[in-house]
Amino acid sequence: MTPAATSPALRTADLVTDSGERCSMATILAISGSPSAISRTQGVLHHVERRLRDDGHTVTSLAVRELPAVPLLAGDKTDPAIRAVVDEIAAADALVVATPIYKAAYTGLLKALLDLLPQYAFAEKSVLPLATGGTTAHVLAIDYALRPVLTSLGTAHVAQGYFVLDRFLTAAGADEIVIDRAAGAALFDIVDRFSSSLRAHRSLAPAG
Repeated sequence: MTPAATSPALRTADLVTDSGERCSMATILAISGSPSAISRTQGVLHHVERRLRDDGHTVTSLAVRELPAVPLLAGDKTDPAIRAVVDEIAAADALVVATPIYKAAYTGLLKALLDLLPQYAFAEKSVLPLATGGTTAHVLAIDYALRPVLTSLGTAHVAQGYFVLDRFLTAAGADEIVIDRAAGAALFDIVDRFSSSLRAHRSLAPAG
């Protein structure tokens, strides 16, 4: 997997660091491609969203399963909900794309969304791919299945992704997943590097 890199265009509010540097924090859209209402993938994504928010970024969430099914599957770009999603993606500085892996591939639900996007919908954006699955045989699905389609959408850089095995995820309520300590540490290391790369690229001259 390739190390994380920066997005060339971030357009969000500035923060001032302790050293007096002004840093522009990113607007990030977190996309869940899980078809399930109660989902390990969604639970992992919630942890990632919180981590990024704690680092100062603005994060919004999109569960593809909540989009209207008929226009999504028909690729109807005139539908108001579909248009709103396309606009939301266009406005984001960076994306987190999370999916369960079924039969060595990302979900058909996520594919339906990606297929209806404009050709270069991810241009000038960094994308962090995440996946969950039940077997180590699917670990490379991020690189061999998901990364190529993200790249085809014009992504400035597909950051180093992370695959979480289902056995490291434990349900702790209707909407909460507990991540195994070691797996969580590895995941958050990837997320922190992604966050730092977004922040560092927009470091501005010292204030004043």
